[in-house]
Amino acid sequence: MNSKAKKKPILEEVRDVLRRKHYSIHTERSYIDWIRRFILFHKMKSREELFIASEQKIEDYLTHLAIERHVAPSTQNQAMNALVFLYKRVLKQELTQEINGVRAARKAKIPVVLTREEVATVLSLMNGVPRLVAQLLYGAGLRITEAVRLRVHDLDFGYRQITVRSGKGGKDRVTTFPKAIEPLLKDHLVRVKALHQRDLAEGYGEVYLPHALKRKYPGAASQWGWQYVFPSRNLSTDPKSGQVRRHHVDPSAVNKGIRAAVRKGGLHKKVSAHTLRHSFATHLLERGTDIRTIQALLGHKDVATTMIYTHVLQQGGHGVASPLDDLFTKGVQG
Repeated sequence: MNSKAKKKPILEEVRDVLRRKHYSIHTERSYIDWIRRFILFHKMKSREELFIASEQKIEDYLTHLAIERHVAPSTQNQAMNALVFLYKRVLKQELTQEINGVRAARKAKIPVVLTREEVATVLSLMNGVPRLVAQLLYGAGLRITEAVRLRVHDLDFGYRQITVRSGKGGKDRVTTFPKAIEPLLKDHLVRVKALHQRDLAEGYGEVYLPHALKRKYPGAASQWGWQYVFPSRNLSTDPKSGQVRRHHVDPSAVNKGIRAAVRKGGLHKKVSAHTLRHSFATHLLERGTDIRTIQALLGHKDVATTMIYTHVLQQGGHGVASPLDDLFTKGVQG
């Protein structure tokens, strides 16, 4: 019998470490996919090959992503994070040499924004839960993942505010609660509570809680306040724990509803769920809301990120009127 215990396949070991450190299922899938692509790119056949010229291998792969795959900077950074995790957390190897791969070009993009009339058109052509979520994307400036992950106790009807927990960057923030949908949300929550009570009666009713919260608040998973505002229609098996429970609605259902409404409304802009968040910020700016306030509502770390919406308002070349308009204004055209 071999004295050395046989090691697991590397991707299984990565999964074990990710779960032991309580990374989300989305991060788990993303990191494993990037590591698998990295191994295939270098045609590595054994664990030992990972330790040979590690920094150079990472550098070559990141350069490949930038030059040949033309990936966005955020995508390249995600790949880099996955590979650093592999070496530091799984293989326990420090990366001592500098990694100087070609960086993906960062393009300054002006976000697509809908007019108020276009927003009204899109929302009017949606219904059900997708419409309610879309109203929160525009009415509160939420990211779609933030909206579908809302818990019941995150909605404060009294102070009319929404608490976004562990948003981008892992930070909490408070944003505005659109008064117009208050009765709709209350009616919706009546139905959600009935669904939760039925789940409890059938032996289910526990919702997913991050590991630290589950440890801190034992029993909270089945309490009403911790339930998702927008639960999925069906129970499902958690891929990490194997527990059967009701997760939140899938963001793809909301995106599908938005795309269908855009088509029905005859809009020709490239619209996504994030377009509604962009429109929220731009319309607040048009109303004269302070840029720092908008930054806080959106949860931007740097005000420079929020400043992009000032460019949206500079339509027609930094707000400059076309000279052709002068001809019509002054009656030169016959």
